Amino acid sequence: MPKRLFGLIGGSLSHSLSQKYFTKKFAELGLTNCKYSLFPISEVSKVTNIIDGNPSLVGLNVTSPYKETIIPFLDELDTKVLKVGTVNVIKITRDGEYTHLKGYNTDIFGLRKTFEMLELPSNSKALILGSGGSAKTAKVVLSEMGITSTNVSRHPGTLDELSYQKLTANKIKDYKLIINATPVGMFPNVSQFPQIPYEGITSNHICLDLVYNPAKTKFIEKCEAHGARTANGLTMLYEQADKAWEIWNE
Repeated sequence: MPKRLFGLIGGSLSHSLSQKYFTKKFAELGLTNCKYSLFPISEVSKVTNIIDGNPSLVGLNVTSPYKETIIPFLDELDTKVLKVGTVNVIKITRDGEYTHLKGYNTDIFGLRKTFEMLELPSNSKALILGSGGSAKTAKVVLSEMGITSTNVSRHPGTLDELSYQKLTANKIKDYKLIINATPVGMFPNVSQFPQIPYEGITSNHICLDLVYNPAKTKFIEKCEAHGARTANGLTMLYEQADKAWEIWNE
């Protein structure tokens, strides 16, 4: 049994690179007492069993579809969580029989690093595909950077959301940054891609897919075919993971 156990909870975790990333980090740091495990769960309430059943567990990452529904199970939230409404990191502090769970959002940090890497023009307008946790994080970070954004949703619920049916090639030309914040195209469903009019994409576009497995999704391939500059979610993954490691070791 490792002295310090870390892990990832989510639905299907076959796509995740987190275990590989942290296992490599532990080896590089010479941390033989640390281990990172995957905990696929069918419903969010089962996180309690994982925490109670693994007394050496000190940190968890949270992925789809539980970044929002995990919040009621936590004792404390970092201020950034209150801004976004999603959690992707949990710090577990134990004191005898008492266990304290604090939620954080390091996706904010990772996504900002990604946007900075892309060197977005200050007058950019962004189109965010999706309305889930990742889309909410992207909207907040873009707002902090002074970039306006519009979401595209299958079921638009607000005035600033578009439906996929109403998204035209001409409309896409208005947005020079397009972000796929959905899991469409993620391993193992690598032949899938968001249903948007790609003919509206040009060499003036920057297209970011928050999916990182596969490294080049169909979305990225189709955007590149129209001349767009592209990036995947690996920078976000690594940056948010390193930030999580800092939190777990504070």
